[in-house]
Amino acid sequence: MLRLWRLRRLSALFARLEKDIRLNYYWIRCTKLISVTLFAIHCSGCFIYLIADTYPDPSRTWIGAAIPNYRSESLWIRYVTAIYWSITTLTTTGYGDLHAENPREMSFCICFMLFNLGLTAYLIGNMTNLVVQGSCRTRNFRDTIHAASRFAARNQLPEQIRDEMLAHICLRYKTEGLKQKETLDSLPKAIRSSIACHLYLPVLEKIYLFHGVSFTCRLQLVTTMEAEYYPPRETVILQNETPTDVYILVSGAVAESDMYHYKIQVEKLLSGGDIFGEIGVLCNIPQPFTFRTSRISQLLRLNTTVLKNIIQENKHDKEIIMNNLYQKMNSDQRFSTDTMEVCEETLDQHFGEYNGCFASNQVNINNESKAGETIRLACSEERCKELNESDRHGAIHSTTEQGSFNTNIDFPDKGESMENHVATSQLTDKWKADEHEHTSTDNCMTGYGGARERFKNIRQDTILGQPKITDKMLTCLVAGELQEITDTRTEAGSVVSERKRVTIHMHPQQNKSLAVPYAEVINLPESLDQLFGIAREKFPGYCPVKLFNQDFAEIDDITVIRDGDQLFLMEV
Repeated sequence: MLRLWRLRRLSALFARLEKDIRLNYYWIRCTKLISVTLFAIHCSGCFIYLIADTYPDPSRTWIGAAIPNYRSESLWIRYVTAIYWSITTLTTTGYGDLHAENPREMSFCICFMLFNLGLTAYLIGNMTNLVVQGSCRTRNFRDTIHAASRFAARNQLPEQIRDEMLAHICLRYKTEGLKQKETLDSLPKAIRSSIACHLYLPVLEKIYLFHGVSFTCRLQLVTTMEAEYYPPRETVILQNETPTDVYILVSGAVAESDMYHYKIQVEKLLSGGDIFGEIGVLCNIPQPFTFRTSRISQLLRLNTTVLKNIIQENKHDKEIIMNNLYQKMNSDQRFSTDTMEVCEETLDQHFGEYNGCFASNQVNINNESKAGETIRLACSEERCKELNESDRHGAIHSTTEQGSFNTNIDFPDKGESMENHVATSQLTDKWKADEHEHTSTDNCMTGYGGARERFKNIRQDTILGQPKITDKMLTCLVAGELQEITDTRTEAGSVVSERKRVTIHMHPQQNKSLAVPYAEVINLPESLDQLFGIAREKFPGYCPVKLFNQDFAEIDDITVIRDGDQLFLMEV
């Protein structure tokens, strides 16, 4: 009996074999179940023969009743007879030729048959589980195909759509073992990043959109991509649909087509290393083309939100990506001028860092055009010509060439009034403010590189085509004929102020009983000390020493405050 302890080592052996991926799990389990069954048969046969051999009356035993002189038979015959009884009892066959003859044998048969109940349940359960696991995948596939066919028939879908549905289900069944998402999700992020770099980074480096971007940006993009398989003739992106994803073609072929006069025309065939869907995503416009697979293709899918967030986090790479996209669209003759302008406006709106600069630039151009036109109307041709000839090289002309105005000019007309002089000085200050805005917006617009060259050309064309402010117009200003123009421009609100206006709020920590007004709108001073001084004047009884923005971030430099910010003052 002590030798049965060796069964523990045998059980550990089968456990190791089941975990060994080099061996088939199904056959290892079957071998284990067969071994357990044979061992149970052998043990029961040995025990039943031992009971018969030790019984005092050999004729009243199960084997003595069938073979009266069984002890004279060979060992092999006796062993086969015992195994025969054990198998017929284990399988509940019971032919009746061998049966218990005495109480000892009956007691053993009772215990053995109770053991058979558990062993049979164990064998049937394990074998059923193995068979079901092998056929479950096929059964699910058949159920899915049947459900898709019934859905297509119930909704009377066209033959083409029905075939696409069934082809997609069949491809998913065939490539189920190639899916990588489940495997990658079970691994740590560092390992997933290494795997993604090894598999997809060489493909990403071939994409025109990411030429010149940093390795960090490419690494962030690679780790967020998901690999998918598409069967032949399956539509990936429909024309004019809302953009949701960007796709990179790893292997296979994708046809790019366009709807022209209600007919689908294939424009070109994309191969491995191409990207599609990026124009609709980055320009925030409906997809301009339809993309359909020509054969089985592996695609990398990149979500729109993830892509935009990564681009926003990498500002330098954002300029490179936008430049690459603009050059691609500009070199493609299929995009009309209207489409290009819409895309340019969308790029500005989405990447709002430069949008404010461009909008301010356009406003200043319009204001300058209106001012120049008004000046031309205010100055009569005769007088402007006369004054221009009399002072072609005078003080006004020289100051105009230098781009600045001196309020202490000796005017030709000695009878001018002080009001006209003041109006002239105010208007020249406004023009200088407009010119300052043009300079700042030009510097800001250069961030786009080559992709924004079109905007700068538009601005230059607009400036060259508008009426210029000449010497005779300035002379008209000096003569006092532009007071009405100054008032008009001021009322229109087109004067650009360099000072920022902010709203300050008091958040007291002490003196809770004092009444605090809700807010005060002030012009932003030049330093924080001056701002605290203004706050003490606006909110008597309080002594603020700290400044926070609306996101509760402390501000220690006044230059970071923008126009229209909400500022919160706090005491110690």
